[in-house]
Amino acid sequence: MGFIGSGSIGRTLAQLAVGAGHQVVLSNSRGPETLADTAAELGPRASAATSEEAAAAGDIVVVTVPVSAFPHVPAAPLAGKTVIDTCNYGPERDGHIPELDNKSLTSSELLLRYIPDALLVKAFNNIFFKHLLSLARPAGAADRSYLPIAGDSASAKAAVTEFIDSIGYSVMDAGTLADSWRQATGTPVWGTPYGPYSNEKGQPVGEDAIRAALATATR
Repeated sequence: MGFIGSGSIGRTLAQLAVGAGHQVVLSNSRGPETLADTAAELGPRASAATSEEAAAAGDIVVVTVPVSAFPHVPAAPLAGKTVIDTCNYGPERDGHIPELDNKSLTSSELLLRYIPDALLVKAFNNIFFKHLLSLARPAGAADRSYLPIAGDSASAKAAVTEFIDSIGYSVMDAGTLADSWRQATGTPVWGTPYGPYSNEKGQPVGEDAIRAALATATR
């Protein structure tokens, strides 16, 4: 697993991935030396590298950066690879982007413009990082939670579903990248089903609740 960006969601996913037996290569915009402590905490399955190296190393690569940083995501090493997009658009942080403000594009479709040869899947953008860590459950657990994913490649969705299953979650297919607005910031499936931020343990969410939340989204 390669990570482009190592903020709260990136680090949490890396922790879950290492726990599930995956190798992880972390990167950020400040250089690998700033991630040495994080890699050491995660143990021998983790290392730090440049964004280009992390992109090249991963069988699956997680892009978890501000939308304003999309132009800096390395495109060449992601060609043909399954890429997970966890990103959420926030004009107060990212500045106003006309195609996102007028909703002619989803943020994932915008990212795909910068990495056009990647097989992109939207996932993990709708859950608080502390809930992501605390709600992981083994396969078959009665209180296992569901996460929505969206993408245009069936093979990439299958690879992401397998990864998500390995770290303790089941998957709800939420459609194509064009449909991924249904899990964007402020939609019914974004954050709320898993409980308030004040409850760091969160609450498990089943398939029916995720399906209903996606269905009630409006644009």
